[in-house]
Amino acid sequence: MVIPTLNAAPQIGPTLARVALGLVDGPVREVVISDGGSTDDIEEIADGVGARFVSGPPGRGGQLRRGAEAAVGEWLLFLHADTLLPADWPEVAMRHIEDAPEQAGAFRLRFDDPGWAAGWVAGWANWRSRLFALPFGDQGLLLSRALYDAVGGYPEIPLMEDVALVEALGRRRLRLLPAAVTTSAERYQREGWLRRGLKNWRCLALYRAGVPPEEIVERYR
Repeated sequence: MVIPTLNAAPQIGPTLARVALGLVDGPVREVVISDGGSTDDIEEIADGVGARFVSGPPGRGGQLRRGAEAAVGEWLLFLHADTLLPADWPEVAMRHIEDAPEQAGAFRLRFDDPGWAAGWVAGWANWRSRLFALPFGDQGLLLSRALYDAVGGYPEIPLMEDVALVEALGRRRLRLLPAAVTTSAERYQREGWLRRGLKNWRCLALYRAGVPPEEIVERYR
């Protein structure tokens, strides 16, 4: 389990509580928290729950890559710090490992917001994931170490690292899992659902057009 963090201490508690469900007869053998230079007490939290802590420059691509390098398990599950796994995730993950070891698995998406806008955005994300085999990082990603290494792992880029990895996997090596994670709607609520959604798609379009991620992240900010 690899979780990238940047001043995530206030929201990571529920995430770790769900992760802990997999420690009992489940797929979790270790938790790696890969930090990007937080100023909160995330290192103490990691120590308190027995997680391995690694730190380096901010940037989710680099953090995920360092976390994967620190992990020693045969399977990797990448999860954002503000994303809750479903209660039955250990069974879902073990079933995937047994049934489709040659594929990566991404969860379906929902938000911690009951409104229609949240439902629409999550529905679109799930449709995009099915039709284009393009889940984003907030959906979690489960894959074997062998497959991760075979496609080169996460690139050390500041943005679009999730798109880069799933594109390297390709449609045949990616499947949607029959369960949904619940991710925070805070950024959408703060920026506006339409504005945030359009910003995400603009970043994706720029990336697909060959604009360097370093330039995209400046526009993103």
